[in-house]
Amino acid sequence: MIVKVHKKDGRTIVAVCDDELLGKKFEQGNLQLDLTSDFYNGDKYSDKKLVGDMIRNADIVNLVGTISVSLGIEEGLIEKEQVINVQGIPHAQAAIEHG
Repeated sequence: MIVKVHKKDGRTIVAVCDDELLGKKFEQGNLQLDLTSDFYNGDKYSDKKLVGDMIRNADIVNLVGTISVSLGIEEGLIEKEQVINVQGIPHAQAAIEHG
């Protein structure tokens, strides 16, 4: 997985996408997933536990791809019903409340 951590205004946004999707663009109707921008261009991680820790501690997560979205579901950050598909590519976003 490719992970990019953004810090802005005291908030942490973590963007995660499956390796093979980075640099591609998907469109379907009025939906678009643009993985060509710097927003997703981060570091490669293979350790699901480490990535899980990163997304659990984020304020906002943005997940693209089967592996990344599945991890978000496994971590309890998103529900299957929240996942949209653009040209068959799963995508989900969540704002995480830290209590």
